[in-house]
Formats: sequence, C-alpha cells, structure tokens
Amino acid sequence: MRRLVPLATAVTLAVLGFLPVADWIPGGRHAPRYEALRDSWLSGGAIVVGVALVLVILSRRWPALWPEGAWARVAVQWRERPARTSAAVAAAATVLYAVIARTVFDAQPLLIDELVQGLQARIFAGGALSLPTHAEPAFFSLTNVVDAGGRYFGQFPPGWSVALALGELAHAAWLVGPLAGGACVLAWGWWLRVAEPEPTVALGALLLGAFSPFIAFMAGSQMNHVGALAAMLAGLAATAETLGGDRPRPGLALVAGLSFGVAATIRPVDALTFALAAAAWFLWALARDRARWIDAASALAGVSAPIALLFAFNAMTTGGPLTFGYVALWGPRHSLGFHVSPWGVMHTPAMGAQLLNLYFLRLQLNLFETPLPSLLPAVLALALLPRLARHERLLLAATALLALAYWAYFHDGYYLGARFFIPVAPILLWWTARLPRLVRERFGAPAQRGVAYAYGAAAVMGAVLILPLRVHDYGSGLTTMRWDAARAEREAGVANALVFVREPWGAQVIARLWRLGVTRGESEVLYKRVDLCALDSLLTGLERTTARGPAVIAAVNAIREDSSALEPMPDSPDKSGRMRRGATYGPACLARLAEDRAGTTLLGPLLFPRRPVLYARDLHGRDTLLLAEHPERSVWVLAPSSSDEGATPVFRRASRDSIVAAARREAAERAPAKFTGKRTPPDSAARPVPANAAGPRR
Repeated sequence: MRRLVPLATAVTLAVLGFLPVADWIPGGRHAPRYEALRDSWLSGGAIVVGVALVLVILSRRWPALWPEGAWARVAVQWRERPARTSAAVAAAATVLYAVIARTVFDAQPLLIDELVQGLQARIFAGGALSLPTHAEPAFFSLTNVVDAGGRYFGQFPPGWSVALALGELAHAAWLVGPLAGGACVLAWGWWLRVAEPEPTVALGALLLGAFSPFIAFMAGSQMNHVGALAAMLAGLAATAETLGGDRPRPGLALVAGLSFGVAATIRPVDALTFALAAAAWFLWALARDRARWIDAASALAGVSAPIALLFAFNAMTTGGPLTFGYVALWGPRHSLGFHVSPWGVMHTPAMGAQLLNLYFLRLQLNLFETPLPSLLPAVLALALLPRLARHERLLLAATALLALAYWAYFHDGYYLGARFFIPVAPILLWWTARLPRLVRERFGAPAQRGVAYAYGAAAVMGAVLILPLRVHDYGSGLTTMRWDAARAEREAGVANALVFVREPWGAQVIARLWRLGVTRGESEVLYKRVDLCALDSLLTGLERTTARGPAVIAAVNAIREDSSALEPMPDSPDKSGRMRRGATYGPACLARLAEDRAGTTLLGPLLFPRRPVLYARDLHGRDTLLLAEHPERSVWVLAPSSSDEGATPVFRRASRDSIVAAARREAAERAPAKFTGKRTPPDSAARPVPANAAGPRR
C-alpha cells in the first residue's frame, strides 16, 4: 500500500506533464505547440543521453572525470553547518535575483498585478489604507483597483504591498522580490535540514531550489509568489521541527502559525492549502499525545494574529472582514468553484483539468530551462521510491491540495511560467535531487554517473542554448511598462502638467462602463457582445442621465448582438473590440478607430502618485471636466511616436481651446443616444468603415 502512493503520483505527473490532455477535452483551452515541444524533448533528450553515455564510458578510462566521493565531501559542509551553508547559498541567490531584477525587468513592475500591488504599497508608505476616489473615476481607474465608497485601493490582500511599502520607504522597492527569494532559499534550507537526512540529497535540493530558473526569474520580478512560498516553507519547516521531537515546543509552533498567517496576507488560497496539511499533522500529534495541546494552541495563536490584521484591513476597505478586494471588485463569481466566471464563461471540472495540464506542461519548460523535460527526474524518482517518508507525505499533501484548489479556479495564471504552481516546485526539486542516489541503490554506481552526467549536460545546454533566449524574451517584452516617464518629462519640459494618455478606444469605453457602476466582470461580458461604436454612443447618452449599475446593464443588453453577427474590429491593432458586420460609422467613431491605428499607450504605469505631473485617461469630450478642475496646469497629450508596436510615447503640447472645440464638435456629430433601451444608430452621419480612416489630431 505504501508503494501505491509514489506510483500513483508518478503516473499523475506523467499524464499531466507529458500528454496533451487539454487537446483531448472538447472546448476551452488547448496545449499550444505540443508537437514542437514533444520533438524538442526527443531530440534534446537523445543528445543529453548520448553525452551521458559517452562520459560514463570515458570515466572508466579516466577516473578524473568522476572523482569518487567528491560530492559527498562537499556535502559534509551541509551536514556539519546546514544553517551557515543555507545562508551562503541564499546570499548568492539573492545577488543573482537582484541582477535579474535590474537587467531583465529593469527594476520595474511589468504585469498589472505587480503594478497594482506597487500602487497599494505607495498608499501604505504614505500612511493610508486607501485614497479618495476622484469625482470622475473613469479618468484614472485601473482593472485591478477597487474604487467604491469614495475610496480606491488595490484588489489584492495587503501582505505583499506592506513588504513593497518598506522597499518604497528605502527607495528600493525592486529589491523586495530578490530579498524574498533569499528568504525562500533559507526556508527551503530549513525544511531540508529537518526533512532530508542524506547530506548529498539535501545540498543538491538546496542548490536546485536556489538556482532554478523558474524561481530565479519570479524572485527577480515584483510578483508576490516567492514571498508567499517563503512563508509557507517556513511554516512547514517549523511544523516538522515542532512535531518531530518527543516533547512540546510551543515557541516553534508559534513560528509555524505566524508563517502561515503571513502567507495568508499575501496569497490566502496558497497559504490555506499548506496550512491545512500542517493542521492535519498537528491534530494527529494531538490525538496521540494530549500534551501536544500547547503546540496546537500556540500554532493557532500564531496564525490568528496576521489573519486578524487581514480581516481588519478588509473591513476598513471593502466593508466586510471576509470580503476580499477582488471579490468586492469582480463579485462572488471570483471565488473557487465550478461556476460562471466573472466574465461570463462557465468553469467546469473539464476546463480545470485543461488548466492543470497546461500548468504541468509549462513546468516542463520553465522549471529548469533545459532540453530535458523538467518533470522527468521527479517521475523516475517516484517510480523508484519504495515509499514516501513522513515529511514527503506532508509536502506532497500540501502540494496536492494546492493543485486541487487551482483545478477549481477559472483563471489561467500565466506569467514567467505557471506562476500559480510555484509552490509545486519544491517537492519536484527534492525528488530531482534524490534520483541519482535512488539509481545507485537500484542499478549501481555507473548508472548514478549516467544520471549525474545527464544533469550536467542538460544544464550546460540549457545555459548556452535556452536561457539566453528566455532572458531576451523576458527582457524585451512589455516595453511600454519599462518606459522611463520621469526622464521623458524632463527632456520634454513637462512640469506641473495635465497629461491625457491616449489609451485604446476599448479601454476608454470599459472605463466609462466602470464609472457608470458596471462591475469589472459585467463590463468584460458586455464589451465583447456589443458593437463598440454602438456601445460608445449609448454610453454618451447614459452619461447625461442618472442611470447607474443595473439600469446601465439593462440598456446595454437591449442592444446586444448575437455573437455570429459580430467580428473583431477590422484593421485595428486592438482586437478585443467587436463590430457588427455591415455596420457604418460616423465621424466620431471613425476618429476613435483612426487613433487606435495611429498608436496607443498605457495609463497604468503612470498612475503612481510620485510626481507633480497628473496623468489621466484621454476621454475626448469629457476631458473638459479636468481642464476646468486644473486651470493652472499646462496640457499635454501622450501617444506613441508611431503605430509600430512598442513605439516610444511622445509628449505633445495641447491647446485648451482646441480640446474644448473638439469636444463641442464631437457632441454635435454624435446622435444623442436616448436611454430607452432601444437600438440607436452608432452615429448620425453614418458611413462605411474605411481601412485608412484618419481622425482629428491634437
């Protein structure tokens, strides 16, 4: 029976990690380029195995190729001074992560999640939990920012933003991720000191954890995953050390609880899965020895303190201690489970299985970035394991619970790899480090040499052929987010200014829906089911009324099209908008379409409250509202220098009079969309949409 668990785990990893299960399930997502991935495994694996076999043969003639016992002698340092060895490895890893943060990610938040948590960090650093919402939030709202009850704040739990706020106060927020990565290595070393008796395996797993490309890139970013993993590993290590002895240790149990509580303030779902596994062990120990009640009580006290602060933050922002920001923003559909997602798509168990398959396929690529599939060593190690040790069962239980949680979560968490599965990495790294020893025990020393040589050959090939491409990929993407706005302001002479940022037409329309009380999720659903010009015109009419929330949704639903009647906006770089086949557009909508073709940029990176320049979304006719509010500021428009993707944004001076005149002209051109629930034409002077439409320039 004990043999069944590792075998079942090996089969599960093999199926989800090596087969295109997502392609076999109708509808939903698919495994992209699976055939190319499979071919790369075969060709790369053949080269690696060939090199390993040659080196095994040569090592018999030249023993210097395999200095017997060399790795064991190195591992003695771990056995004698594990804490010091972990600290040294963590320090080296932190330096590497910091270099990645500066050179690959330009020390900038690049994903919207990073951006919003950084925004919340600046709010915290300023001594507040939230800031007042502007009277016209459509000028400043962002996707993952809650603006309700007259306040705005980030949708995420506050823990990671608190850490970033400390970095903000030290003028080094970019360094928080690398430091969290170093803490993660220390926590991983603590776990290995408690859980792995074999020094060669423990040191190998520690090094793999510190320098795995997947973890290194994530630690170099400003994402919160590595920080949460550090706290969860510390919680598991403290749990294992507490319950591994023959007497209660309430101090360590308190540390375990505090660690899981801190993780919950960063990533509640991840923390819950790991904490449940630890709680089961505490309860099992308590059932066997009633004296352990003090350990259980201490752990409960430890976890309660951070969670109480989390609930207090929720109560003071969303109005309810159990209402998280993302639920307040997206509604109850954001929760785990098989139900309709916030943007109207049904999440089913089959779609959850597709996501699990995609996550494991991505781990195959990103965990080690070598020609060999990254899960292969773990699968082989599980196939050779006679049984799982107690600590392995604890970590496997936590990992399995996490995988089940994300099976029931609708969103595809892809950034720098399968980011939701960062907590899955430790146990895979552990089994990878254990494989050479298991092979030696089963097949002898030559087989162990072959595995070690294969590891070395794969690492060299990955470092030479794959990692440079990955560094270029990560380092050259999301160029708009890397743009140095402060420097561009100085060079253009922009100071004490009001800058209207030219975002895509669709982004403007969605922000206006938010302003009218439509939730983020409902806005996404409506936006993709209505002709964009018709929606724009309808909102213009609704903005002159008191209609809000449900009334706006009803009005938009009244002009919804059948999906077969809609197509992506033609000849537009923004394919998210929809156009009714055969529709004709008037001057105002043609102008919006022309602006999209001329080039757009992003508002989000410019909203950080750090400079005297005020950035706002360009809403055209409504821009006069901000002009009246800021009569003392010079006025500029920010738009790309060309329509090329990634073109540098350029400041252009704008005339207040021309903006007012353009607003009046646009109002005259539009047909007044009445709030009747009936279809209104997109524009009064309707005309076909030409491919090279040109709009007015400011």
